[in-house]
Amino acid sequence: MRAISTGSTYKIFDDTLMTYDKLPVQTYVVRFDRQTGFYLEKYVDISITEEKIYGVHISKVDKVLNSFQKFNRSLGVILSGDKGIGKSLFAKLLSVKAMEMGIPLIVVDTYYTGIASYLEAITQETMVLFDEFDKTFGEVRSQDGEASPQTGLLTLFDGISGGKKLYVITCNELYKLNEYLVNRPGRFHYHFRFDYPSAPEIREYMMDKIPEDRFNEIDEIISFSTKVNLNYDCLRAIAFEICNGETFKSAIRDLNIINLYEDRYEVILMFKNGYKVTSSQAALDLFSGNEYDINFYDGRYNDICNVGFSIKDSTYDFNLGGNIVPGEQLHIEYEEDKDLPKEALKAKQSGVSHLVIRRKQARSIHYAV
Repeated sequence: MRAISTGSTYKIFDDTLMTYDKLPVQTYVVRFDRQTGFYLEKYVDISITEEKIYGVHISKVDKVLNSFQKFNRSLGVILSGDKGIGKSLFAKLLSVKAMEMGIPLIVVDTYYTGIASYLEAITQETMVLFDEFDKTFGEVRSQDGEASPQTGLLTLFDGISGGKKLYVITCNELYKLNEYLVNRPGRFHYHFRFDYPSAPEIREYMMDKIPEDRFNEIDEIISFSTKVNLNYDCLRAIAFEICNGETFKSAIRDLNIINLYEDRYEVILMFKNGYKVTSSQAALDLFSGNEYDINFYDGRYNDICNVGFSIKDSTYDFNLGGNIVPGEQLHIEYEEDKDLPKEALKAKQSGVSHLVIRRKQARSIHYAV
């Protein structure tokens, strides 16, 4: 028998009861019971199954943990980006290394009213992981008279009470985060934005995963990635199919990788004398074979020409990093010569070289210094 007293109240437990001065180093998840309140439940062990880590994950993990050791208060980290591009892997790497340093991991995967006060009462150094924070705490409506779920956590994230903690949140939709979390390094010191694999990263990954005699498929995969964002989940599935004897073309027809809508592209009309004009927000579907018409303007918003072309006439050029339509496949209608700027008139006289179509990259959320 074991007896536990809190104030003047005594509770009796069987011999399996164990007490600790600190949480043992392992993984927990927060749970809530209407009768007994909040408690921690042992969670599945975090493990890294990947044979090779791609990108700069390791250096960033070390950076976070080194900073956490130097901080005399809590440290916050935001991991944002689309699904399947490395946020969960980064969180796993960080969790494993933190536990190697003697820091327990607490996972928060459900919103409960009062959870901030419960976490604040844990004074031991811990890592607290809010997985899919934008969904768990962004799509929940607060009850009448209560602060919104994210607002209720602001004091917790301030890191000035309740012991020193490493707060990590993952999110897919950045706009669903409370405005007092973004651009507030006092609450979240780091914000790591995860992007889709680049062409060199795709090549490295596929060369590691498929037989050497199938390397001829890689260029086609990279070309495809210029039209559809391929995350590591997609690359893993493609590599599996190729290892099973499929060609990339046959595999992509059956995989759950589909084209749902037109994307935004930068379209550049190149002239033989080096002059160029750009349309920076063209909505195109590079899989359709559709014909498009695009109006081009110079830097002073002068009308230059209208260009008609068919997607089926385009091919991917690795050197130029985009799909190319040869000049002879373009249908061009210029403004009258008297209305064209001098530079554009000279370019018209030199002739068109080709059209370049490049996927618009997401705007960087960090400053370039």
